[in-house]
Amino acid sequence: MTYYDDLETRSQEAREAAQFTALLDQIARVKSAQSNALPDITLTSLADLAKLPVLRKSDLSDWQKQQPPFGGMFTANVSHVFQSPGPIYEPGSMGHDWWRFARFLNAAGIGKGDVIQNCFGYHLTPAGTMFENGARAVGAVVLPAGTGQTELQVRAAADVGTTAYAGTPDYLKVILEKADEMGITLKISKAAVSGGALFPTLRQWYADRGITCLQAYATADLGNIAYETTPNEGLIVDEGLIVEIVTPGTGDPVAPGEVGEVVVTSLNPDYPLIRFATGDLSAVMDGASPCGRTNMRIKGWMGRADQTTKIKGMFVRPEQVAQLVARHAEIDRARVIADRDGESDVMAVQLECSAGDANMFAASVREILKLKGDVTLHAPGSLPRDGLVIEDRRTYDT
Repeated sequence: MTYYDDLETRSQEAREAAQFTALLDQIARVKSAQSNALPDITLTSLADLAKLPVLRKSDLSDWQKQQPPFGGMFTANVSHVFQSPGPIYEPGSMGHDWWRFARFLNAAGIGKGDVIQNCFGYHLTPAGTMFENGARAVGAVVLPAGTGQTELQVRAAADVGTTAYAGTPDYLKVILEKADEMGITLKISKAAVSGGALFPTLRQWYADRGITCLQAYATADLGNIAYETTPNEGLIVDEGLIVEIVTPGTGDPVAPGEVGEVVVTSLNPDYPLIRFATGDLSAVMDGASPCGRTNMRIKGWMGRADQTTKIKGMFVRPEQVAQLVARHAEIDRARVIADRDGESDVMAVQLECSAGDANMFAASVREILKLKGDVTLHAPGSLPRDGLVIEDRRTYDT
């Protein structure tokens, strides 16, 4: 086992101390650029991070519309501009491992002597450049292949001696099957994938061909967030950021092991996003990774946190459910269920509370959710801890 550096195996105490110092520097940078972006709160530990507001893509979009392309804040040393759906614009830099993919590629065994065929897109979106930046950091040679033109991909892989693949999980299978059709044997033995689901059957298909395939969890705004070092042992959070798991629609951390929304604070001084909501669900895994790395592990992508659902023609949002919980001290947790009764939508609201009156809570439901629903009370700890605050049970026959 070869670690990328000593940061991967440091004690949690040393990690948290370094992260807290870096966090205070990031807060100072944000306040100097956008004085109203953060409240004037004194933080004394990493736990106080939860006192700061969550930053959502809608916030970035609003700022960028007012002052394009980056809202007048958060950027330094920019060499690239990328566009994601929205549109949202992201900065990029050719600085050393700027998006933090080197740890992932190192864990996948990719480094000097490897030729990595980079099949992520290079046009407008940042994935191709992100992986190339990481590959350069570990000393690998890059074939910037992008997507499509599978026969040319096969020919290039054979001619240049590609040993590693970077791209979505399923496209490597397309390349390999095309190579079989063409009667060409490729040398690919390592795969670093992201941007889609890596199903166990697909990972096994690669393993049967002698290819070790590991996956990373990343976003266009943040770069690499967490990465596999060992199949099926969770994803290790990268050393360059802080990850929280919170109740969807709020900034409140969930209990260890519970499913919630992934909220990330980037410690990259060039682009200091603080408590940025990814909109993805995950959960913290208990215990340390068998690879010896000591940082927190998460279970990977477990769905979307934006559970906004239309019921009886009205949108119900996680933020409204959080507002309902915040209004009544007796309520610990709420779950809205959308269902059907014949051809009509119906709504049920399950409230986890130690005391209170369902009729009183029903009035708040009507006021906040703008809908009437069947309100039921449940004992503390009895509702599912699956990250859902809005559950849509409706099915539609075609």
